[in-house]
Amino acid sequence: MKYFDTHIHFFPDTLAGKALPRLSGICKCPYFTDGTRGGTAAALAEWGCSGGMALHIATTAKQQTSVNNFAAESQHDSIRCFGSVFPYAENALEEMRRIKELGLYGIKLHPDYQEFFIGDDAALPIYAEAEKLGLPIAFHTGRDPYSPSLVHCPPDVLAKIADLFPNLTIIAAHMGGMDMPEAAAQYLAGKSNVYFDTAFASHFLTPGQLEELIRLHGVDRVLFATDCPWSTFPEEKALLEATGLKPAEKEQIACRNAESLFGISV
Repeated sequence: MKYFDTHIHFFPDTLAGKALPRLSGICKCPYFTDGTRGGTAAALAEWGCSGGMALHIATTAKQQTSVNNFAAESQHDSIRCFGSVFPYAENALEEMRRIKELGLYGIKLHPDYQEFFIGDDAALPIYAEAEKLGLPIAFHTGRDPYSPSLVHCPPDVLAKIADLFPNLTIIAAHMGGMDMPEAAAQYLAGKSNVYFDTAFASHFLTPGQLEELIRLHGVDRVLFATDCPWSTFPEEKALLEATGLKPAEKEQIACRNAESLFGISV
């Protein structure tokens, strides 16, 4: 069975050696690749993963252009990429249109690192433009080690955004809410324009809990993901394999849903 990892991270070669240790120190999380594109692709191949979707993050307005240029340049072989915009940037909507023109697959927003709450009025035009452009938005959802006591993207607020923008495809990373599976089940499960991804799930869900949440939301709207380099393909694959899902359902999550959503062949 093929696997496609829909949630990976890497950095330009000149930055990776500094970025990973710094982020690891802040979040108290170990890392499992060297953080470069080449190193990440090699690790995925060694683990037996068919490819990955890199979710890049612009943490300031000035970073938008360089982040999205790097994302576009990084797309070849088995690696695809999301771009990013900084919600408070004056040219955020213009940059979103450029992301579309660059052939990137969507937009990543990480409200903790970008320091905004997903319900902020300033963010609403971002969602409206993404809906118009047909660009999925992947949100870091739930808690984050960067600011564990302050949740910038709670499942209940994301559910309201999903209702407000019914034609916007939302990817709620970390099974709808890192360390918040009950809230994800209550507010997001079953929403037709929302996908969950399994990134980092082995660190806060048991196989039984993962299966229950998948059943509640729907096998057709769950994407396999790791959050590499913060978790590994073997860990997250083992979690999915340990569920009681049927082989065809596991394959759907492992790669088929990604193929359908992104229009790719794994």
